[in-house]
Amino acid sequence: MSVTKMKNLYRADHIGSFLRPAAVLAARAAAKSQDDPNLREVEDRNIREVLAKQQELGFGICTDGEFRRSTFMSDFTDSVEGFALHQDAVGYQWRGWSASGLAPSHIPGIVTGKLRQTRRLTASETPFVLANAKVDVKVTLPSPNQFPFISFQKGVTDKVYPNHSALLADVVGILKGEVAALAADGVNYIQIDTPRYSYYIDPKWRDWLRTEIGVDPDVALDEAIAADNACLDAARNAGVTLGLHLCRGNNRGNWYAQGGYDAIAEKLFTGLHVDRFLLEFDDERSGTFEPLRFVPRGTTVVLGLVSTKRAEMETSAELIARIQAASKVVPLENLALSPQCGFASVMEGNPVTEETQWAKMRLVADTARTVWK
Repeated sequence: MSVTKMKNLYRADHIGSFLRPAAVLAARAAAKSQDDPNLREVEDRNIREVLAKQQELGFGICTDGEFRRSTFMSDFTDSVEGFALHQDAVGYQWRGWSASGLAPSHIPGIVTGKLRQTRRLTASETPFVLANAKVDVKVTLPSPNQFPFISFQKGVTDKVYPNHSALLADVVGILKGEVAALAADGVNYIQIDTPRYSYYIDPKWRDWLRTEIGVDPDVALDEAIAADNACLDAARNAGVTLGLHLCRGNNRGNWYAQGGYDAIAEKLFTGLHVDRFLLEFDDERSGTFEPLRFVPRGTTVVLGLVSTKRAEMETSAELIARIQAASKVVPLENLALSPQCGFASVMEGNPVTEETQWAKMRLVADTARTVWK
């Protein structure tokens, strides 16, 4: 493949979002709009600080912490007409409340009209982080597969889109354009976040797809892979590192799906056009490393071994032992390390402190330096 930039292995990786500092949350609560000058000034100042912190810890990539977003996918819903944002998305049944002690944040967005993009999805984000970063820049985008099931309400959405596939096609068109634009901007690393693959892992959600949505999960999985590939391929020849992050839900420490990758491993790992799979492996819900045998040689597996859902600190010895176990399935040179998900997929954040967040990030960076000297 001809590329214009050398792809980086980024042995220490992270998913993208960080806990919003109190000043950012207060400014957002007081702002009359997303373009409120005071909000932008507070966001700018705190983004510069979070960029500097990532560099200080030794990460070769940085994000803006998703500080300008209310959820990991609000860059899409804020930039595209057709969503009723006062209505909660469908199909969420969060679990794990007792572990976090926090009720999950609402995820808004039912499609009530034809989707129409009104601005670049990351128009308020990318120029600033590119101008202020001292290391390579990662930008995250929601997978197109986030929207067909959670934003499609029977009796409402089907008045403008006949089925989930028709809605997905329009979402793909918008996200393809953003991926191509990010590559043209000079972004080094584009990551697509796609918790929706957990639908095809967890028997509960496979049954939900059949009975509530009326789709064959295996057919829907094929369609999901094709949709993500259409977006990824928009930057395939630009020398950008392309990653896909898969988790089982991450909302204030709560999750909604469980199960190992076994059920979808061969189709997923051999079918997706990525350089890096960023995979959740922080607890028993994620299963074993064995399904990683289907990952093609040369593709990097980023092991999400450090939990962002729990305050308890992992140890470097524990992480090294698990990396060594994974290396029996995937060669060590094709592995990297990260937290299992972001620290704040919703702006309210997970039940950890900023001190713990940065301690976990330091642990990732230091352990990666020890393993891949």
